[in-house]
Amino acid sequence: MLIFESQREAKGRTRQLLWLFVLTVLLLVLAVNAALTLAWGLTWGFWQPGGFSLPRYFFEVNTGVTLMFVLGGWWVESSRLTHGGGVALAESVGARAARRSGDLDEQRFGNIVHEMAIAAGMRPPAAMVLARDHAINAMATGWDEGDAAVIATRGALEWLTREELQGLVAHELSHIREGDTRLNMRLVGMVFGLETLYAFGRELFLPDEHDRRLVFALIGLGLMTAGWLGWVAGHALQAAVSRQREFLADARALQWTRSRDAIGGVLRKIMGQRRAGIEAQRLGSSVQHMLLVGNEPGAVAGWFDSHPSLRERVRRIYGGDRPPIDPASGREKDAPGGFADTVPCYDAIEAPGWTLS
Repeated sequence: MLIFESQREAKGRTRQLLWLFVLTVLLLVLAVNAALTLAWGLTWGFWQPGGFSLPRYFFEVNTGVTLMFVLGGWWVESSRLTHGGGVALAESVGARAARRSGDLDEQRFGNIVHEMAIAAGMRPPAAMVLARDHAINAMATGWDEGDAAVIATRGALEWLTREELQGLVAHELSHIREGDTRLNMRLVGMVFGLETLYAFGRELFLPDEHDRRLVFALIGLGLMTAGWLGWVAGHALQAAVSRQREFLADARALQWTRSRDAIGGVLRKIMGQRRAGIEAQRLGSSVQHMLLVGNEPGAVAGWFDSHPSLRERVRRIYGGDRPPIDPASGREKDAPGGFADTVPCYDAIEAPGWTLS
């Protein structure tokens, strides 16, 4: 699979998933109206002498209130994440500006950020460091190129070669250039909006000192059910979008560095660290999906995992399995199992008849 074909595929799947997000909100509105109609019929409507009937503007009010919660929650959370720009968000998770003198590793990182930004035709973002995290990881923040930042952990600066650091930075610059950082913050806000509807229903459902009547409990239960289903669907779609953008950023890093061992070496060294029990620090759910690598896929078929598995990403880069690399020695560890000739690959530099496009 050529690099540009991989990029087009990832972008196409992202658009499909975003339309599914819109469909999820519409289905949520229908679910809320259905739940409240049932609650009305079991309470006030049951005792009406003329039979079951709904008040005027019933559906309009329900739809308006539902959209107010979802879109209002989206606006509040998105505003919180974007307040102060990418540098402020990076500082909120403990990052600081890379030192331009006195620390050769940080100076090298800053130089690479500028070099790769020039190669990508971008305005150089701020170079920042998570100094207390010795696992290899990175992230990009910012609403656009004007307020963006690329953050690397101390472990990335210590254990990666210059070529690998170029691959890591190229991956994060792709997230900025393709608008992934802005997209991620919008998706976090949308999921938060879906969650507020569930929280409102829970408040109505739970009893208080005044012993709320049955009608409030039924309305609350309906809103909780609809909100929970919307929250589950929103998280699954958010994770699916994030996984596609990771594939796109890997392909873009391959394009800009012209080396599979750049971003591929980074991922294989992370595999080696994880085999040794070294895990990156958790930075909070709102930014966890912005990292270069997240937790390895787990239960429920990985539907809620924001990143593809490291092995899958390595297989796409190389066209088959590659063993982890021990960051300390730079040597390969035992291979997890043979090579697969039929695995899709971003490029095929070494294969006859293939070109890196």
